[in-house]
Amino acid sequence: MKLHLASWLVCTLAAADAVGASTWFGKAVYNKWHETELERWLSDHDIPFPSPADRKNLENAVKTNWDVKVQKPLGQLSDKAGDRWEDTREWIFDTWSESHLKAFLDRHGVPAPQPRHRDTLLKTARENYESVAQKLGEAAHYPGNWLYEQWTDSDLKVWLDERGWPVPQPSSRDKLIAAVRRNTRLASLQAKSIAASVVHSANAAQETLSEALFNAWSDSDLKRFLDEHGIHVPQGSKRNELIALARKNRAALVEQASSASSAASSTATDYIGAATSRAGNEYARATDNADLKSQEAFDTAVDTWSDSRLKAFLDARGVPVRQKDKRDELIAKVRLNKHKAATGWNAWTFDTWDTENLKKYLSKVNSKAATKAGATRDELVKEAQISYEKATKAGGAQLASATDCIKEGMGNAKDATFDTWSHSDLKEYLDSYGVPVYQGSQLNELRATARRNAHWFRYGTSTPQGALYSYFSGAAQWVLDQLKIGAASGRAQGHEAAENLGNKAEEKAEDWKSEL
Repeated sequence: MKLHLASWLVCTLAAADAVGASTWFGKAVYNKWHETELERWLSDHDIPFPSPADRKNLENAVKTNWDVKVQKPLGQLSDKAGDRWEDTREWIFDTWSESHLKAFLDRHGVPAPQPRHRDTLLKTARENYESVAQKLGEAAHYPGNWLYEQWTDSDLKVWLDERGWPVPQPSSRDKLIAAVRRNTRLASLQAKSIAASVVHSANAAQETLSEALFNAWSDSDLKRFLDEHGIHVPQGSKRNELIALARKNRAALVEQASSASSAASSTATDYIGAATSRAGNEYARATDNADLKSQEAFDTAVDTWSDSRLKAFLDARGVPVRQKDKRDELIAKVRLNKHKAATGWNAWTFDTWDTENLKKYLSKVNSKAATKAGATRDELVKEAQISYEKATKAGGAQLASATDCIKEGMGNAKDATFDTWSHSDLKEYLDSYGVPVYQGSQLNELRATARRNAHWFRYGTSTPQGALYSYFSGAAQWVLDQLKIGAASGRAQGHEAAENLGNKAEEKAEDWKSEL
């Protein structure tokens, strides 16, 4: 699933001022739902209900479980009109890719807008959502599987995997859709929260940039800037007075410049906008290249993996491995399934846990290994895997207890950071991949290698959502930082810096990709 800086900022920042979810606790959320929607919500959340059941019983069942099961917004995600839970069309498509939006419109005979950018596709999907549902005779408040008929099972798994939500075990299409559906609202809120944070940072950085431009301009540039906007400059004004005058009128100048039709205007706002747009376009191109290189890097990496690690990659995704499969067949299967999400909690969940968290987990599932003196991390991992496999076979309360312990452990574990690992633990971990560790290798070097391989093993060529948010937030700030550097060295150099951002962006994109 590709996300580019330009399209991502357009589709999420535009909605950043609406980041709440009103009527989370009131009847207003579900009292308009059809009986099938009430049943669907209860089923999605594994809440038993009698069949047949009348509407009153269904609504009471939802009411009883709403506060416990519904995912509430946190922190800055406060109630705001226009972004309420019941306004389904306003959030249901927020995390859809451009291709999924287009497929939805094409499937239901809705003319795709021109130009076919994600923001225009998103707007059209929202505007036609309810009419499409009515045409199909479907409910639209808590939609059924019809909404995801253009999504493949792999698409559904990738969506869950990228956001760090476990894929149901065993998986079925109905269960995958249910997992995506019940988590979509929270995903929308998270995206808007991140967008709001990026907007705040970008606004602050842009103000700093305009300040840098004012300081970099000559007296004649400042005078021309003020004259063009009809601001009287007293005769004999000194440089610091010119800067103060420009700063005082900055808000008015920005507002005026935003409606100006001349792209060649020499205002600070036009310069910032043009340079930022240029940088964004170049960065989008660079991330295309980085995405391709990331896939190539994955294919190259698995060529060197041990057979046991190749089998583990497939096992974590529920892909059958035959005993007679040869190495080249294993590699081909891994590459074929490189976009497939891991199947939620499994024995490989413990693969990157440190010693402390492994012992905590084992102590909670009453394993003697938790108190075994001198146990290595590798031994603890194997004990945790055996314990979870037993719980999986037993099912019921035993599996539920083990899963709860894993969730708690995941909250405490610094997943795949390897910061606290010893040299010997890192060597053992890399040995499992067949990656050689040479004498004299530094800890930081080993950690970086372990991190890269752990990322490929867990996500293939997909990226967890938290990393995506960090990735794009960092991208936006980096672009503005580059512009500030150019501005600080003068207007001509600033323009040159913007023109050269493409090359720098490609290098920076590679750095970020290698860190994920």
